[in-house]
Amino acid sequence: METTLRQLANLPAPKTTTLQNVARCLLGTFMVAAGTGHLTFVRQDFQAQVPDFVPMSKDTVVLLSGVVEISLGLALLLLKGKNRVRLGLGLAAFYAAIFPGNIHQYTQHLSAFGLDTDGKRLGRLFMQPVLIGVALWSTGAWKALRKM
Repeated sequence: METTLRQLANLPAPKTTTLQNVARCLLGTFMVAAGTGHLTFVRQDFQAQVPDFVPMSKDTVVLLSGVVEISLGLALLLLKGKNRVRLGLGLAAFYAAIFPGNIHQYTQHLSAFGLDTDGKRLGRLFMQPVLIGVALWSTGAWKALRKM
């Protein structure tokens, strides 16, 4: 396991295409906007996603995750080279970590962000793997992982 983590930390930075760079910038902009929303205008909606088993106040979780999202978004926009691969892996892990919140919103039938039916909330669950894929692909992490 330790060897695998060390290998992941030292993955070379593959060259990314213009399309990957555009996708990465769009994802970074989306993350900054979402993080800003966590701290301001949709703060209450984000609280609907925090599962009840999380041992902190929902507002604290929303604020902390907002800071993380802004940081990841800015990193997507600014980091270069090998750091992008690491960032892609970290962002994919972040998306996986927050997925239980999307499941919570669906299973508890909580309306937020215009997701006011179970069908809309279910559809949103399928977007998380897409975000993970875009994070890995746009940063070159997907290509680097395949070369391991």
